[in-house]
Formats: sequence, structure tokens, C-alpha cells
Amino acid sequence: MLSTMWSINVILALIFAGAGAMKLLRSKQQLSVSPGMGWTDGYSATTIKVIGAAEIAGALGLVLPMASNIAPLLTPLASCGLVIVMTGAVATHAQRQENFTTPLLLGVLALISAVIGFIVVLG
Repeated sequence: MLSTMWSINVILALIFAGAGAMKLLRSKQQLSVSPGMGWTDGYSATTIKVIGAAEIAGALGLVLPMASNIAPLLTPLASCGLVIVMTGAVATHAQRQENFTTPLLLGVLALISAVIGFIVVLG
């Protein structure tokens, strides 16, 4: 179970760190012309930056608490936070009648990570 959780978490952490960094480092205008990022037209630049920061915080939370053995319960809680972020992403893409397969898949993987993480941490 532990190796499965680590495999999922490392993959998710890399994806969310990259996605979050992109949202933090690029302007709203740069993001809006990127493929799959048309949703940014409906949100303020601040909201986009907050989403990016949440993704980076989630990515760090997937790895650091378990790796350092400091408050390891934060790892499955970070997964839960990312499930919430991806639920919002699915809703946004569905409302705009866009393909939401990627955020749905990432949300399901984060949910699986949370379940496994709680099993590992709480025994």
C-alpha cells in the first residue's frame, strides 16, 4: 500500500507543481491563449494565482509530511484538498462545455491517494 501511495503521490505532485507554477508565473493573458486554459477568461488574475498556489501547496503536501515523518496525516489531507480543487475544475470545464477528462482523472487519482493515505497513516 505504501509504495502505491508514493507512486501516485509523486506523479500527482509533479503534475500539480507544474500546473500551479504555470498559473503563478504566467499572466492571465498568456494563460488564456494556452490550450485548455480558456476558462481563465471567466476568472480574475488573483483567483487564477490562488488556484496555482493551492496546487503547489497540494503538491508539497502530497510528499513532504510523509517524507519527513512530521504530521504525516497532512499527506492524505492534501489529497483531499486537491480533490476539491479538481472538483471545481471539472465543474468549470463542464459549465463551459469543454473536455473535463484530465481534471476528472486527476481528481480520482487524488481521491485514491487520500483513501490509501488514510489507511497507511491511521493503520
